Amino acid sequence: MRQFLTIAANAFMELIRQPVFLLLMTGSVLFEIFLAVPYYFAFGDEPKLVENSTLAVMLLAGLFGAVLSASASLAREIRTGTALAVLSKPVGRAQFLLAKYAGLAAALTVLTYMNMIGVLLGSRMAFDAYGKTDMAALGIFGAGVALAYALAGFSNFFLRRPFVSDAVCALVALGTLAAFVIFQFTTQMESAGTVAYVDWRLVPAGILILFALWILAALALACSTRLDTIPTLAICSAFFLIGLMSDYFYSQAGGKISGGGPWWASMLYTALPNWQLFWLADALDTGKSTFQWAYVGKAFVYVVGYAGAALAIGTALFEERELS
Repeated sequence: MRQFLTIAANAFMELIRQPVFLLLMTGSVLFEIFLAVPYYFAFGDEPKLVENSTLAVMLLAGLFGAVLSASASLAREIRTGTALAVLSKPVGRAQFLLAKYAGLAAALTVLTYMNMIGVLLGSRMAFDAYGKTDMAALGIFGAGVALAYALAGFSNFFLRRPFVSDAVCALVALGTLAAFVIFQFTTQMESAGTVAYVDWRLVPAGILILFALWILAALALACSTRLDTIPTLAICSAFFLIGLMSDYFYSQAGGKISGGGPWWASMLYTALPNWQLFWLADALDTGKSTFQWAYVGKAFVYVVGYAGAALAIGTALFEERELS
């Protein structure tokens, strides 16, 4: 167990020290905030447009983060011989792979948490045609990001600490503090006489997106046992796109979502991840905000099963991989 925790912690620290991780985190959260700035004139549906757009940015940022992090965590270590050096110790290949996945899942959780702050801020800052841009919230959060980078630069220059990991930690802490200040001490007018509010229904929606990213991470890690970054990205993108349309393909093959259909179509439908299970933006748009947290629990069981199957395949591929 000690070896597992050590490898997982090292994998997590290695991932948050990657410059691309910091750039992806900062760029995605700032873009989510930016989506709440312009005037859209969407006939009263501006908040819904902003919420859907920010959730989509969270999902796409997590997709790239999962693939790039998996390749950096495993494929590069296999290529450079680091994995062989670790496995020369009393560490099994299955334990090594699962520990890498634990570190990868933790890094994706940090990325999604920061993006969740951006999504909630976007819902709070969104306004209709009669409102205006929330400059106070924009300034507070922008100051928090600038201060996080400044603190990381200070620690790097004077204390000789790694800049990227310190910037990630400072960004998470100061981003949380900035969001708390905005939610508690500022007011945004959505239109004449209407005060904007935070749509907390987005929290379970964001958790479901995190579950989808954990599945993507398992698929990316399984691909990284044999492939490099670009092929892994291509395969995961294909799984992502086909999984979005799995219901349509299954119905065209004669299958029914409630049950029944050709056996081969049912097998393929089961093998493909159904991303629609993790996308609740449509339910939020139609006002169906009463979905229970029990659904999140059922989705977690699905994640455990699917990610476990993907990691089992990855372990089998990794056991047969020649590392020398």
